[in-house]
Amino acid sequence: MTAQEASPSARALAAAKRGDIASAEAIVTGIIREMFHVDVASLVISKDRYSLNSLNGLVRLLTGEEFFFKFHHEEAVEVTLEEFYRGEILEAVGYPIDMPVLVSREVGKQLLLYKRRTGPRFSDICDRFEDKSGEELEVALSAQRRLDELTCALYAKTLHRASPAEVAAEPINQLFFHRLVSPSDRRTLGGRARRFFFDRKFTLPGATLGADELRSAKWIINGVEYEDSIGELLERSLRLLEPHSLAGFGAVVAHGDAHNANVWFEDNNVGPARLVFFDPAFAGRHMCALIADAKATFHNIFAHPRWLYDPSGVAARYKVEASFKGRTLEIDTDWDLTELRAAFLDIKASSLWAPLLLHLRERGLLRDNWRATLRAALFCCPTLVMDLRAGGAGGHTPQSSALGLAVAVMVGSEPGPGGADRVSTFLDAITPRSTDAGPLSVP
Repeated sequence: MTAQEASPSARALAAAKRGDIASAEAIVTGIIREMFHVDVASLVISKDRYSLNSLNGLVRLLTGEEFFFKFHHEEAVEVTLEEFYRGEILEAVGYPIDMPVLVSREVGKQLLLYKRRTGPRFSDICDRFEDKSGEELEVALSAQRRLDELTCALYAKTLHRASPAEVAAEPINQLFFHRLVSPSDRRTLGGRARRFFFDRKFTLPGATLGADELRSAKWIINGVEYEDSIGELLERSLRLLEPHSLAGFGAVVAHGDAHNANVWFEDNNVGPARLVFFDPAFAGRHMCALIADAKATFHNIFAHPRWLYDPSGVAARYKVEASFKGRTLEIDTDWDLTELRAAFLDIKASSLWAPLLLHLRERGLLRDNWRATLRAALFCCPTLVMDLRAGGAGGHTPQSSALGLAVAVMVGSEPGPGGADRVSTFLDAITPRSTDAGPLSVP
């Protein structure tokens, strides 16, 4: 058994994933008792579809105090990460952040305890509004707009030139480059990329492909041809997301993993509703400015409505058909962003990405390959967060597998000549024009 397999956090996460909740709860209880020297009366792990690589829940102490706990575990964390959970650096520059009461940063036992809240996470609010329209969405959209505007301003405030070593040392790379490689070989595809996309079969609705066929297939999605195969996108991601090379885009202080299940929704009926970060597992001082918001952009928008987090419901909700002829994989689906998620994309474009890219250009930090690099980061979000193969550990069905892989290609690859989709339209909208001028101002 390897070191990471034996670590308590790894064992707890593995137990929960196989359905042995009692064992997982016992392990987490042990971590809390050992690290915080408290007496635990009870502990319950939440059934949370948004926690793909983490666990959370409620713990009550013998004193009667109640806490919300959360931890995140990554493979090879013992080797690749020096420090987790640095919420204080976010608080210092002005991010809205719920600071934990107790923090364990010990490798393999990393865990946060927060005072228990009764309010919802923003992901819960978005679930309620997923199929709403018009004015019904405004409470969610206005809260998101305020957070994106503030986040962009703080990116501008903290933007700086960092050394390749500083950028490479940031924990955020665990979510991208480190999932593409093995600790012993950082030059070729390994890690989750090899485990998820090599030496297996992919069953789609209407087609079954070997891994080699899937990686080399050319894609047509709803009649739009795409330039790149999944194999090409994996290799490009390996090259463009290499941490030392990312330093050329400058660095910011950022949360890095601000998907909506890591955001509280605060509405006290006095002022406007406020969004507040928590679980800063990957927060950093020298985070590459171009990938700092990639996770939030993908997981709060393109992972919905619900296909990534509720794969069993895809077949009943959408039409997803696949055909494989020669080297071409064709997917036809009626999946699309809901009005809520499309509005979130518009807000991201106007309130965060467009002004951020303009500011990078003004500072001489917008490299020519920014678009391909951002696409690589977006591509890694669905492909490496969980196994997309039907019947694999991610719980995907043939329909959700085909849809997930198609969305991954859409965010990763440019359409062929004359083609366009939501992602290319979004990237066109945020591209700085020659007539754009002036850096961001900080409120």
